Amino acid sequence: MTRPRVLIVMHYLEIGGAETALIGLLRAWDYSVADVDLFLHSHRGEMMRYIPAEVRLLPEIKDYTLIECPIKDTLRHLRFGIAYGRWKARREHLRFIGRNPQPTGDAEFGYIGRYVTPHLPPVSDTVYDMAISFLAPHDIVLRKVKAKKKICWIHTDYTSIGHNAALEAPVWDGYDRIVSISPAVTAAFLKRHPSLGPKIIGINNILSPEIVRGRAGESTPAKFHPDTFNILSVGRFSMTKNFHLIPMILKRVINLTGRTDLKWFIIGYGGEETRIRRSITDEGMEGNVILLGKRENPYPYIAGCDLYVQPSLYEGRSVTVREAQMLGRPVVITAYPTSGSQLENGADGIIVPLDPEECAAGLAGIIGNESLRARLSATCLNRDYSDSSEVSRLLQEIPGQEVDKKLN
Repeated sequence: MTRPRVLIVMHYLEIGGAETALIGLLRAWDYSVADVDLFLHSHRGEMMRYIPAEVRLLPEIKDYTLIECPIKDTLRHLRFGIAYGRWKARREHLRFIGRNPQPTGDAEFGYIGRYVTPHLPPVSDTVYDMAISFLAPHDIVLRKVKAKKKICWIHTDYTSIGHNAALEAPVWDGYDRIVSISPAVTAAFLKRHPSLGPKIIGINNILSPEIVRGRAGESTPAKFHPDTFNILSVGRFSMTKNFHLIPMILKRVINLTGRTDLKWFIIGYGGEETRIRRSITDEGMEGNVILLGKRENPYPYIAGCDLYVQPSLYEGRSVTVREAQMLGRPVVITAYPTSGSQLENGADGIIVPLDPEECAAGLAGIIGNESLRARLSATCLNRDYSDSSEVSRLLQEIPGQEVDKKLN
């Protein structure tokens, strides 16, 4: 009997939390249960080489590669409908900002989904047994894919990104199931969309220990020095990661500890880089806060740091934090709304306040407590952060008796 066929749609495979989680899912997938087609808007990113051989990668479609490009590029390629959709999305987003002064840039994706999708061709002519939209906006799988069942993913705290709930509600409602990566993410989402509770299933992001630990041993970070205390953060340079406060926080930590050997490295890229660099200069932290930029392999840096810190305003369930724990690093995160679902405070990590002054005080205490850091590391090394068994929950959602027989 022919196996069910599942389609997964994703933007691209640059280094990022959602991208890493998708690779983890694909590597944990049981290909004797169902075949997988993967459609990427653009075939780019360092994670491309980790797509399992069993996955059928669908060809690029030019229109989709232009969704996140500058409008001038869509015009240069004569995609006038996409250019118009991008322009309208930007206009409506600016109007939304005028009415809601604290939304983040992530709020614009809802408008891009609404106004660009009508100008896109179908992803495929195949009628799939199940189609998965792994990252918002979810309009594309809803409107441009044929499938017996459709599932979309929540990766973040929807009370913190300032999205337009009224705009997105019909999209969420169009899906058969909505996957949430943690109970805290579910609770935050339901504050905005309380009627969608019956559609939600919980599936933790799946990580591949083989990839994380294998790549961690590929090289030694040249920037780290044994005579310095090396702090590390990894993430996109976006407002939500809060990296622009790192120079201020570190300056206060140095004042509190009297230590001048502290260096805070940041791996990432994105639109907030200018703001971060300006903050480094304003605080006089040029020799202590170092931007490493984009790294194809961040794992040697994670494995080699003395302390991993995620100072975010919000997270869904941070993949990089779990990777640091997987590599046995002492981890500190800020008290964003979903932080309690990320780690066990005091056991395999520490939660410090979001306020920069209090955050600095918490970090100073941890930096000065070597036995605490050693205990955190030991606990992490004895725990499983892969969540590979979570894939069975998703496999059970595939329509078809042959799937049920294999899983039971």
